[in-house]
Amino acid sequence: MTALEGDIDALASPLLAPPLLRRMACWLYEGMLLFGVVFITGYLFSALSQTRHALDHRHGLQAFVFLILGIYFTWFGTKGQTLAMKTWHIRVVDTQGRALTQARALRRYFWSWVWFLPPIVAATPFQLSAAQTLVLMLGWIAVWSLLSRFQSQGQFWHDIWAGTRLVTERQAPVTPKP
Repeated sequence: MTALEGDIDALASPLLAPPLLRRMACWLYEGMLLFGVVFITGYLFSALSQTRHALDHRHGLQAFVFLILGIYFTWFGTKGQTLAMKTWHIRVVDTQGRALTQARALRRYFWSWVWFLPPIVAATPFQLSAAQTLVLMLGWIAVWSLLSRFQSQGQFWHDIWAGTRLVTERQAPVTPKP
C-alpha cells in the first residue's frame, strides 16, 4: 500500500491510523519542537534552583522536565493536537472518535514512555556509553514503530493501551474565490 492509498483509506474511514511514515515524521517534528520546551524548562529550573553545575539537582531537573512534558502532552491531548500533529494533519482521539479527557491524555502520556524506557533500562546495568545507548534507543524506536504494522488497526501499542488513537484530520475543502 502506498502512502497515497493510506491517505485515501484514512479519509474513507475516519478512525483509521494515518500512514506510519507520516506518523513518524510527526514524531520527529514533535521532538524538534520539544527541544525548545525542554531547553526553557531546564533554564527555568536552573535559575529557580540556583544550579551552578550541570549535575547538581540532576534528579530534580529530570522530575521537573517529566512534569512539564506531562502538562504539555496532557493539555494538547485534550485539545486533540500538538503543533506537530496540526502540521501533519493528525489528531488524537479516544476509541470512539471523541476528544480526550485529561485522565485519558495523562494515561497516554505515561504509556508513551514505552518509546524510551526499555532501552534506558536495558542499558543501565551494562554501563553503556552514550553512543551505544543511542544506537540501542534508535533500534528500539524502529522496532516499536514497526510493531504498529502488526496491530489490526495500525495504531501504536501505547495508544491501544491508553484507549486512544491517531487519526487523519479531515481538511475542509478549499473553495476558489470568485
